[in-house]
Amino acid sequence: MLEVHDLHASYGKVEVLRGVSLEVGDGEIVGLLGRNGVGKTTTLKAIMGLVRASAGRATFDGVDLTGLAAHKVPAQGIGYVPQGRGIFPNLTVEENLFLGLRQDPSPPQRALVFDRFPQLKDRMDQKGGTLSGGEQQQLAIARCLVMQPKLIILDEPTEGIMPILIKEIRSEIRKINKAGVSILLVEQNLVTAFKICSSIYLMEKGAIVHRSSAADLKTQPDVVHRYLGMAA
Repeated sequence: MLEVHDLHASYGKVEVLRGVSLEVGDGEIVGLLGRNGVGKTTTLKAIMGLVRASAGRATFDGVDLTGLAAHKVPAQGIGYVPQGRGIFPNLTVEENLFLGLRQDPSPPQRALVFDRFPQLKDRMDQKGGTLSGGEQQQLAIARCLVMQPKLIILDEPTEGIMPILIKEIRSEIRKINKAGVSILLVEQNLVTAFKICSSIYLMEKGAIVHRSSAADLKTQPDVVHRYLGMAA
């Protein structure tokens, strides 16, 4: 499905990605973990065409994404929820949800959102910026689902979320995956990564330094501490 091979990217003269390679298979939830500043978000942006790759490539179902303009990448079947959620605070929930559609949402598209996130149905006329952090995250994920993607890329979906709501977000990600959507997840919450990811890549200084199943990584506290600075 998604294959990233030897990806390099820079900001000006500063090289941030130094040969990143990873894969997300059909039906998988794959985690990309690392300390702050190691290149995780830049990897996602390079996949989405928001940062131009200087070498290497990312392909999705055989299509070379690195050769596409950023606005054409979602049309390949990829949804992206950036860090900070990226909703429009002055638009209503309804406007945020269906902004990417070329025509009015169909009943099935509305049902897809409201069955998964029923609380959004009661807030359709509410400005996005007035929602709680957890509701904004639900809105950002729901906006992706409306486009019926095959893969969703999530950057720190539990960041800034009340602990009581993290379990709920985690549950929704699982349900989305079980409905047939693959997930690439950048996440600082180690418990979330261990609970929902099938495999995990660890990054250090712009490169992948370790890959294993989530179950195996949980039994390697020395590796977790070395690259994440925390206990498994």
